[in-house]
Amino acid sequence: MKLGVIGCGTVSEVYLQNLVASPAVEVVACSDLVMERAQARAAQFGVGRVYSQAELLADPAIDLVVNLTLPSTHFEVTMAALRAGKHVWTEKPLGVDRAQGAALLQEAAQRGLQVGCAPDTVLGAGLQTCRKLVDEGLIGEPLAATAFFMTLGPERWHPDPVFLYQPGAGPMLDVGIYYVTALVNLLGPVRCVTAFGRRLFPQRVIGSGPHAGETFTVGVDTYVTCILQFASGVLATLITTFGISGGNLPRMQVYGSRGVLNAPDPNAFGGPVKANLHADGAGWRDVPLAYDHTDGCDNCRGLGVIEMAQALAEGRPPRASAAIAHHALDVILSIFESAADGRHVTVASTCERPSPLPAGTTMARRGR
Repeated sequence: MKLGVIGCGTVSEVYLQNLVASPAVEVVACSDLVMERAQARAAQFGVGRVYSQAELLADPAIDLVVNLTLPSTHFEVTMAALRAGKHVWTEKPLGVDRAQGAALLQEAAQRGLQVGCAPDTVLGAGLQTCRKLVDEGLIGEPLAATAFFMTLGPERWHPDPVFLYQPGAGPMLDVGIYYVTALVNLLGPVRCVTAFGRRLFPQRVIGSGPHAGETFTVGVDTYVTCILQFASGVLATLITTFGISGGNLPRMQVYGSRGVLNAPDPNAFGGPVKANLHADGAGWRDVPLAYDHTDGCDNCRGLGVIEMAQALAEGRPPRASAAIAHHALDVILSIFESAADGRHVTVASTCERPSPLPAGTTMARRGR
């Protein structure tokens, strides 16, 4: 399947590294508003063509557009690609509001096209192993869960972090969406949320890159705490923050009638996976990963694109689908509304849990 990449910023490097290594897809063109960035990425990874966005969308050889633009332009670029007759994989979030997500789902359905959406970390060996263990009943009936994303903030390492502190991003939409998506894959759709939030600091200082030392204003809550009630009845506590670290809390745990499952970082693709079962009283033990398709790939971003190419070849939706991304976005927007209004918010959307990856899944890479 032939791909065109729109958006050649920071995240495009790891995407292209993995996509050009896969025999399942072929990257044929790069595009960016800053043509020099597109030219540099194309040269770095041996991509043959550098296009404007309009040129890329007009190329009949391109089957699938990979949208790696800024969050505020995800909807615009994805909609343009759909209207050009292309399947689309987009970085998260799907859009900045529910109307955008719904419009993309409708447009894709009307045109017989598919939209896949990050995060694709849920397809990694670690979280897929957790899904298998939950489905097999290792910890019994899931009853509750906790998830914590706590960091001092991306301004310490990101060369241009301002957009991560503005509407459309922040700790909940930028990274919390990995946690929400992982919980939905493990436990199913969310029914209702209750949340509180605050801005821990009004301004932040860029710590690296050409803008190091510059101060910028924070435009979103940087500490958000919430309770998610799932349709199954499971209750989960989720906290995300830019500004606090060192709390020594688990990334994600699922509490069941027979024990506890300790899941790996939802922003990564591997393990470790641990379990603590009530019956034997043996305490925590490592659980071997049930998959090896992400071995030797610390950052496998682009895996969702490869899985989507396989899905299109098989005539099915991708596992990291727009429907799940729309529900995750709806959950997070409901969290924001709850925090702003001081009320419980019922989540309007729902979704089906995708099927787990089959045993023996591979992420074949050229030259290996």
